[in-house]
Amino acid sequence: MAATEPFWRTKSLEAMTRPEWESLCDGCGRCCLHKLRDDDTGELAFTNVACRLLDSATAQCRNYAKRQRFVPDCLQLTPELVREIDWLPPTCAYRLLAEGRDLPSWHPLISGRAETVFEAAVSVAHRIVPERDAGSLETHVVPWPGRWPKQAGPLPKKRIRR
Repeated sequence: MAATEPFWRTKSLEAMTRPEWESLCDGCGRCCLHKLRDDDTGELAFTNVACRLLDSATAQCRNYAKRQRFVPDCLQLTPELVREIDWLPPTCAYRLLAEGRDLPSWHPLISGRAETVFEAAVSVAHRIVPERDAGSLETHVVPWPGRWPKQAGPLPKKRIRR
């Protein structure tokens, strides 16, 4: 009997169930870091300053279910939004799948372990400054949230859709 392909290889982002969609998030916290955009050039810069709800030790939202009540500009990702925004980190499963790539080996849906996100240097845990302590965001611009970590292995290749 042939093994069935996992849902992320057989379903479009739009066809996924809510639990499938939510399971794509690896919990790295990179999307919860403040970003700056230059008004003149449109250039995007990542910072190491975290949203006030992000736990700096675990990189998990302290109140995910009610986050928009406390942080009104926190976005609920949708397939449409994933395809139009340019600030999702290169390690983001939503972005990877929207680009036609597979999930990397360290993703919890592949590895079976949440710890592999930290082991691959993808998690922001213990690398961030809490929003309340940051001061000026411009002094916290860092390149790493917008880069693919070396420890994460190669960027997954694009898949050929049949």
